[in-house]
Amino acid sequence: MARRSSSSPFPSLPVVAWQPGLPVHGSSTWVFVVGDGDGDSDGEKGGGGLPAAAKEAAERLGVDLGRLLEVLRDTGFTASAGSTASYPLLTGDVTEIVLVGAGGGTAKELRHAGAAVARYGRGKDELTTVVAEGIDDTRLQAFAEGVVLGSFSYTLKSEPGKPAVGTVTLTDGSAAERQPVLDRGVVIGRTGWFARQLAITPSNEKDPAWLAARAAEVAAATGLEVTVWDEKKLAADGFGGILAVGRGSDRPPRFIRLDYTPKGATKKTPYVVIVGKGITYDTGGLSLKPREGMVSMKRDMTGGGSVIATMSALRDLGANVRVTGLICAAENMPSGTAYRPDDVIRHYGGRTTEVKNTDAEGRLVLADGLAYAVQELKPDVLVDVATLTGAIKVSLGAMLYGGMFATDDALADNLADAGRVSGEELWRMPLPAEYEDLISTPIADSVNSSKGPGSITAALFLKAFAGDIPWAHLDLSSIAESPSDRFEYSAGATGAGARLLTTWLTSETPTAGIAN
Repeated sequence: MARRSSSSPFPSLPVVAWQPGLPVHGSSTWVFVVGDGDGDSDGEKGGGGLPAAAKEAAERLGVDLGRLLEVLRDTGFTASAGSTASYPLLTGDVTEIVLVGAGGGTAKELRHAGAAVARYGRGKDELTTVVAEGIDDTRLQAFAEGVVLGSFSYTLKSEPGKPAVGTVTLTDGSAAERQPVLDRGVVIGRTGWFARQLAITPSNEKDPAWLAARAAEVAAATGLEVTVWDEKKLAADGFGGILAVGRGSDRPPRFIRLDYTPKGATKKTPYVVIVGKGITYDTGGLSLKPREGMVSMKRDMTGGGSVIATMSALRDLGANVRVTGLICAAENMPSGTAYRPDDVIRHYGGRTTEVKNTDAEGRLVLADGLAYAVQELKPDVLVDVATLTGAIKVSLGAMLYGGMFATDDALADNLADAGRVSGEELWRMPLPAEYEDLISTPIADSVNSSKGPGSITAALFLKAFAGDIPWAHLDLSSIAESPSDRFEYSAGATGAGARLLTTWLTSETPTAGIAN
């Protein structure tokens, strides 16, 4: 497990370094990243998919890499993304060669390959890794992201096991200098790692105050401004949704604000607010979940954790927009002081909600955050991110797409593009006004739960709090939990949203085309 040092909120990550030209002396393990290439799929041509630098390096080691690939294919190795095969060397300083598949060589497949390299390297000090000559920046960055994400582990065992690989040295044999590309990939990978670590931390340690403390550490380390509302200030300022959800716990709620301003910002600099659901544990409250539904609810603050992780990277990556991150943190517990079905909540700004299900709590806290952003911050763009509904998993399945609802087509396109680049892909869902009647009530402005298409009615509930600002709602429950160690994910919480939001906000024009 990578642990935070006393001086940094971030874990110690593998070093991903670029080596111009083939190194004369490398590590004891050399890794060759191979694709499907232009050779016959059965390997008869003996070298399809092998980078020229890999062949040259192998020749120095006395190995015919084309022949080795042919032999390994006969034993079942394929060049599909993330596949691995090793071959021991009996003489010399290099003791083994490892082949790692990159499939067709897309950015997504290179990310898978980078994760496979990291998993193979666990417990090793260094790996020397050869990639295809002329690999473009997008694919090289994805490979570096994969190395970081594939190195992730979290354990509280007395014997933590093998540590992450110390250094992965990359080369394509050319004299080009590519370190800045790798550095960006490491930072984006770090956001995924950090969000995952926040989400997977057990809730006997993690409560709203703990989450606020982590946000404050990030602010201090990365030059952000931080403001935290405790329960008294929340009550004084009228954050009725956050207070209601947190009322059943003896660990009170928090509202966290992080502000990033780029160098040289002016009044014309675009301004984005991102709002994250931060439910540090969700029992369902008085609408109690069954045991099976409660397991893994320590990660119900994934949206808030992803906002913190995203904010941590903006200065490192030189984001050119102003960004405020808002985290609505509470613990949803049953008790004699818990909020009840049929209660009416008055949110920040005055809008009211009749509670029908205390397990539909995420939208109640997000509503306060959105209303605060609209009334007090007046951004150009507003995006919320949450593990909000189980219904989105019914619609989209697991670990393929997150759900996206948006009131602006350009915003939806920009986020979808960032999803494809980052590997956290989105599928746009509808916001039909015809379903608004499903959340209507004579008692209040709306209800928080109803029959019907659950992810859509949840989005329609939130839409009312976004005002006229271009807004998107990301329901990432469908990509928030990996069932196994696969590609760049480890079993458990994925930290969904951090890489997506970071990729979007640090692009050249994240607000391009969006109506003001």
